[in-house]
Amino acid sequence: MTPFGAYELDCDRERIQFTRVHSWLTGSYWSPGISQERVVQAAQNSSLLVGAYLNGQQVAYLRVVSDQTTFAWVCDVIVDEAHRAKGLGKALVRYALADVHHQGLRRWVLATRDAHGVYKECGFESIQAIHRWMIYGANPPA
Repeated sequence: MTPFGAYELDCDRERIQFTRVHSWLTGSYWSPGISQERVVQAAQNSSLLVGAYLNGQQVAYLRVVSDQTTFAWVCDVIVDEAHRAKGLGKALVRYALADVHHQGLRRWVLATRDAHGVYKECGFESIQAIHRWMIYGANPPA
């Protein structure tokens, strides 16, 4: 557990409040209508989950998919609307980047529609060689 102002950042999976996480993700632009079962399954198969808490209530979430050796994908970074603009998103990302099990990786990636500035402050850069990247399943089921 790491303090962040009045908040606590924690990677204890037992603390994740999946009903809240599901409600945030189902309303997001990247996971509209996702089922709670899929949210839980994705979390179970991820290498790191980070929650932010205020007085025991979860107010933010981040998930990392990684082999913990060469590559990590930061996904599902979401902060409850009432707690935005307080630096929680950046704090979650920095917490993940510092995680002992994710050190020495060659590459971290993420995708965002509108939070480029947040991630740039954490050290991420736009992909210059975007022509090298490809995608399969651009429109998968929720």
